[in-house]
Amino acid sequence: MTTLGRPFAAADLGLESAARPPVLDIVIPVHNEERDLEPCVRRLHAYLTDELGYPFRITVAENASSDGTVDVARRLAGELSGVRLLALPDPGRGRALRTAWLGSDAPVLVYMDVDLSTDLAALLPLVAPLISGHSDLAIGTRLARSSRVVRGAKREIISRSYNLILRGTLATRLSDAQCGFKAIRADVAARLLPLVQDTGWFFDTELLVLAERSGLRIHEVPVDWVDDPDSRVDIVKTAKADLAGIFRLLVAMSRGRLPVAELRAQFGRAPLPDPVPGVPPGLLGQALRFGLIGALSTVAYLVLFVLLRGALSAQPANLIALLITAVANTAANRRITFGIRGTPGVARAQFQGLVVFGLGLGLTSGSLAVLHAVSPHPRSHAELVVLVAANAMATLLRFVLLRGWVFAPRSARRRPVVEPELVEELPAA
Repeated sequence: MTTLGRPFAAADLGLESAARPPVLDIVIPVHNEERDLEPCVRRLHAYLTDELGYPFRITVAENASSDGTVDVARRLAGELSGVRLLALPDPGRGRALRTAWLGSDAPVLVYMDVDLSTDLAALLPLVAPLISGHSDLAIGTRLARSSRVVRGAKREIISRSYNLILRGTLATRLSDAQCGFKAIRADVAARLLPLVQDTGWFFDTELLVLAERSGLRIHEVPVDWVDDPDSRVDIVKTAKADLAGIFRLLVAMSRGRLPVAELRAQFGRAPLPDPVPGVPPGLLGQALRFGLIGALSTVAYLVLFVLLRGALSAQPANLIALLITAVANTAANRRITFGIRGTPGVARAQFQGLVVFGLGLGLTSGSLAVLHAVSPHPRSHAELVVLVAANAMATLLRFVLLRGWVFAPRSARRRPVVEPELVEELPAA
């Protein structure tokens, strides 16, 4: 294993003996990819053989495929030198990457999507800073000005929105956390990967946030990228999982559960002023975090309302569901959105939060009253639609009041200082 921050020597690069481990282990996680796997591996193998100049390995991390992916991968491993199959019984891109990377003997570990949407010409610029010891991780970015990207408007909007949410909520400076083109030094991976909990699509985002908070150097490489029109990624499912992952990281950071200070000490980085640095208190970041918490609170509120509606009438069900979620919402916003920790002021904040809750209750209850006045026996979906609209207005009001009143910075109240009059003393006559 190499020493952190030290360039790899000739022995590390495998230049002294062909029996030494490869410099690069390029992991391709696949699940039901029997059609795309073979052309991808053959194209990548040819490029690495002709252009790379370093010993390499291609690891096909197959995770619980139900088609012929394993057979294709096994055949390729038998035909092409430097190709191996890692068959895993459980699905999950993050799980596949963690297993392959932790079990590798290469000093530099790479991840690529099976569709090879990223131009392979960016591979050497990606790994060179890691081989030289300049950087600890490297990522491809599709959102740099010099990147050339071909994809539809829908995916472009989703990608930019996701990275905007990341910067606003987790205060990351990374431009493109989800590009399927990344590399990490093996010694760094050995310390970070055991701390990454996600096993799916949020895996690399969580890894990058942890690395950035630990003071590691992350190199970004603008890439040329062509969208795969046959991509099987479920955008809605992935987006939900990503939002849940962001919220989990926010909670972990706000409660000091991430061992950032210890990692910075291990990596030899200067300590941060705060072991778990808070997110900048800007309006955009607060609004994004508040919106994320509000979305989760709304879902919880609607679930509670539906459950209670079976035993209670609409107004009591609305009151109880809103009260429970309001208390939890105030506590979450106090800690996560506005960065206030400790017990002092909790009671006052909850009391003021209940006042804000009363205003929200007035909006939602009033909306229900109007609905029942117009239609004495509305359908359940009509009640839900009205409540969602009313909650949207109540959420906006809640953010304004929480930011400007409940959690506004308290300036110390001081009595005005009156300067004494200056009396010019005249010399005695």
